[in-house]
Amino acid sequence: MEGSVFTPSLEGMKHIKSPEGEMLAKPFLEVCKMILPVIDKFGSAMALVKSDVSGNISRLEKKYESDPTKYKYLYNMVKEEVECKTATGSSSSICNFTILMIFRAMDFLVELFRNLLSHPDWTMTECCTNSYGKTLKKFHGWIASSSFTIAMKLAPDRKKFMEVIAGSGDVNADMEKFCSTFPQFLEENHKFLANFGLDDLKAR
Repeated sequence: MEGSVFTPSLEGMKHIKSPEGEMLAKPFLEVCKMILPVIDKFGSAMALVKSDVSGNISRLEKKYESDPTKYKYLYNMVKEEVECKTATGSSSSICNFTILMIFRAMDFLVELFRNLLSHPDWTMTECCTNSYGKTLKKFHGWIASSSFTIAMKLAPDRKKFMEVIAGSGDVNADMEKFCSTFPQFLEENHKFLANFGLDDLKAR
């Protein structure tokens, strides 16, 4: 590949916001999709995570494609549900779990990348477990937490993993750029959801 596995997402982040500073739905989802190849490299350890993230992105893409003008801005999907009083509903809700689950999955990955940068002596299992504890664990019940712990025992060898995602670029530099840029968007997204009391919902 040209550059590292992070190269496409770094370019994509330049287009996440409109000239007016609003979060654009399609570019944001595209950047999230560009991170999926990283999850791929984890193999079976992240199979369920990738499936969940891919499914959630696909659902939001279908929502966007149903009316690209109406859903040009990511937050319009949330606002629509709030206005229709479905944001805290169940199967009819998109914003409170589909969007939120994507944000949280990205939080986990960012924290994982930070661990890889800050703790060169940690194994992949240690990096993943620590990241999980800082991000997703508090939202998971015992079953989900136990399943994740077991899955992380299947994490790949760190050295091989880094070689695979490096491509022809400087993977550490690209990872650092990603970790210094993408979290700004995630933080803004979480604050927006928090305004509607939707950011601390637990997974079902």
